[in-house]
Amino acid sequence: VQLVESGGGLVQFGGSLRLSCAASGFTFGSYDMSWYRQAPGKERELVASIIRSGSSAKYADSVKGRLAISRDNGKNTVYLQMNSLKPEDAAVYYCNARNLLGMDYWGKGTLVTVSA
Repeated sequence: VQLVESGGGLVQFGGSLRLSCAASGFTFGSYDMSWYRQAPGKERELVASIIRSGSSAKYADSVKGRLAISRDNGKNTVYLQMNSLKPEDAAVYYCNARNLLGMDYWGKGTLVTVSA
């Protein structure tokens, strides 16, 4: 099982990034997918999640209207489009897969840095 995040980097305040998470080794379409983030000295927090079909998503209040999660079950990939980035969005972003049986997989993360 692998979840490999990509797309992180340095972006200016107000800029955009698109994160990707490529999944392999499990039945992607049977898993809800989420993005979490963890900033230095803070706990990991849920940013956005999307159900197996992709028809419904949820967001943390702090990112509503700026971040959008999507998935392509044909490509076994989940995305996080991040717009209007703020310094407080800076963190390591992790991809998570979870199924109804509680099977839970994590990627190693990708770093997002936002300059003021």
